[in-house]
Amino acid sequence: MDVRRAGERYRGGDPEAGIESWHAFSFGPHYDPGNLRFGAVIACNEERLAPGAGFDEHPHSHTEIVTWVVEGELTHRDSTGRETRVRPGDVQRLSSAAGVRHVERNDGTAPLAFVQMWLAPLEPGGEPSYEIVRGIADSTPYAVPEAGAMLHARRLAAGERTAVPDGAHVYVHVVRGRVRLDGAELDPGDAARVTAAENLTATALTAAELLIWEMTGPAARPPHRQGG
Repeated sequence: MDVRRAGERYRGGDPEAGIESWHAFSFGPHYDPGNLRFGAVIACNEERLAPGAGFDEHPHSHTEIVTWVVEGELTHRDSTGRETRVRPGDVQRLSSAAGVRHVERNDGTAPLAFVQMWLAPLEPGGEPSYEIVRGIADSTPYAVPEAGAMLHARRLAAGERTAVPDGAHVYVHVVRGRVRLDGAELDPGDAARVTAAENLTATALTAAELLIWEMTGPAARPPHRQGG
């Protein structure tokens, strides 16, 4: 198990424009050849957008983009003409496939915080697709078969325990609260990269929220770097 602390994240974004970003992997102008990916995960970005701030239209390709809103409301628009609002508890997935363009903004009056995770597909190409699942339950994993991955969202009360899925690669991101995982204490923004995960349990030391990627598919080659 490789624990990566929140303070190790690369800080990006544009604070003067109301955009704050913290990147767990090599991303955009920050290139780290030793930290390109873990399993299928190639990005885990913590984003904060001030009211009225956002990312103007930009392209993606050959990437599965999964977004989890922590607080506030995210406006998504893409080149297929789709426009949606993503709220806490929703899971949004944009499969960029051979290419798609999109806009992400905070059109509300309150701050917006979200976690955006990028996964490399098992096969490149295809047609772009989009899905949003409203109010996903803790007991309902969200499958991304294109990347051989499954997302588990867990909300825990203080003292509550939850089993961590077994997998060739398991990525655990702490959204909020404090947890103990296999003897390691994790704080908000911390993550654990577990290889050959088996019989692990996470215990909430406070009320906590976790995002857990269970990955069983073979890892693809590192993708082209993309900006946020």
